[in-house]
Amino acid sequence: MWRYLVGGLAALSLVGAGWLIFDGDAHPDGLSKQVAAVGAPAATAPDDPAVTTLPEAPARTREQKRFERYDKDRDGRISREEYLVPRRKAFAKLDSNGDGRLTFDEWAIKTVTRFTDADRDHSGAMDAAEFAKTAPTRKASRPARRCDDTAKSEE
Repeated sequence: MWRYLVGGLAALSLVGAGWLIFDGDAHPDGLSKQVAAVGAPAATAPDDPAVTTLPEAPARTREQKRFERYDKDRDGRISREEYLVPRRKAFAKLDSNGDGRLTFDEWAIKTVTRFTDADRDHSGAMDAAEFAKTAPTRKASRPARRCDDTAKSEE
């Protein structure tokens, strides 16, 4: 219970310190308010037009960014070839012999490789010990906590 109290007090103190810094009370010269208003500390004279008008980057939507990734020649149109480039690269990775056709073994290369690695005696079949080596590895997890056990231990 005391951990929650200490955590809450720490969070409140961080919020208070942040409020003081960003509100400008921590800087008697008002520097933080100047930074917030302009975006950077004023290094030139205040009447300089470069300081008062900051350039803005055009706001691009997620779909516009995706369109620009596909439009390789930047002509404002996506041709069939431009659209299929990522798929061709994925296909080329799977087509191990480069004949332009995918066999079942090329398509299922990860599974075939896993089977071949697990079949130590190269019999074309796996026994129970060999099959156990194909199990996916899982991250180690912490044991589940039970609330009723922790409540008894705190008393």
